[in-house]
Amino acid sequence: MTYKDDWKRALPGHAAMRELHESLRSELARRWQRSVPFADELFDRWERAAFLGFGAETSIYDSSLVLGDVRVGEHTWIGPFTVLDGSGGGLSIGSFCSISAGVQIYTHDTVDWSLTGGVAPARRAAVAIGDNTYVGPNALITRGVTVGRRCVIGAAAMVNRDVPDQSIVYGVPGKVVGRVLIDGSEVTLRYDD
Repeated sequence: MTYKDDWKRALPGHAAMRELHESLRSELARRWQRSVPFADELFDRWERAAFLGFGAETSIYDSSLVLGDVRVGEHTWIGPFTVLDGSGGGLSIGSFCSISAGVQIYTHDTVDWSLTGGVAPARRAAVAIGDNTYVGPNALITRGVTVGRRCVIGAAAMVNRDVPDQSIVYGVPGKVVGRVLIDGSEVTLRYDD
């Protein structure tokens, strides 16, 4: 194996850490055909969620940033490289949600603070995401927004206003473009014409 940063090999403890990394990396590739950052190889997503007080069977990657008052229900998956900011009044995410990789949810912004040279305070408002909601990769949800139950937030959408139950939201800024229809285990995404 080629190792270009050869100076690292001379550091105390490097050999043991490298050996652990290679072992974990190989096992993850064998079991699930994936390669993740070392911290995500090393630590358990469900243990971290339990430490944070999230609901049963919820998981959160080690690469996720969690700030302030964040509450999450049961059986929710929080993907890698997410930002969950509850520092501006609290963030609640329901049960059976999927928060995809790269999603950023903010309960505060410093726009006014920046524009006034620090005279105006940051704006803060809680965010809530209802049960059974899917938030696509790299979506952004801004302060003060409530997303209803059984919603689909499309990839890279920027949601800056409330979203009613069973809505499909795409775009920048996010707009309701359809409805989620559920009949037992049958799901239909009906888009507006």
